[in-house]
Amino acid sequence: MGGIIGRAAWMATGILLLLAGPAFAAEAGAGGGGVMSVGAISIITGGFAMAIASTAAAIGQSRAIVAALNGIARQPSAAPRIQVAMIIGLAMIESLAIYVLLISLIVFFVKPFGG
Repeated sequence: MGGIIGRAAWMATGILLLLAGPAFAAEAGAGGGGVMSVGAISIITGGFAMAIASTAAAIGQSRAIVAALNGIARQPSAAPRIQVAMIIGLAMIESLAIYVLLISLIVFFVKPFGG
């Protein structure tokens, strides 16, 4: 399954790179003519990044919870230690989505090329 997700991520990156070319090739005084702006491309890129990061975080958290529950079911006496380790691990996994959200917000609100 990792191969499919990896291929989809590379495909999305390639499509976004193809869409970004015309935005930078436009002349300064041109009237637009259907060219996507840098703002529109940054919104699309941020949306894709957040969707991919949320999916990865959800898959990672579900696997961590399943592994913790299997460990607790096999050795109930170790439940408190397993639970603490699981909560720390879930916080680390969730930080991925928070970092991507932060970068997406920076891309949304900061003008990358001045002006």
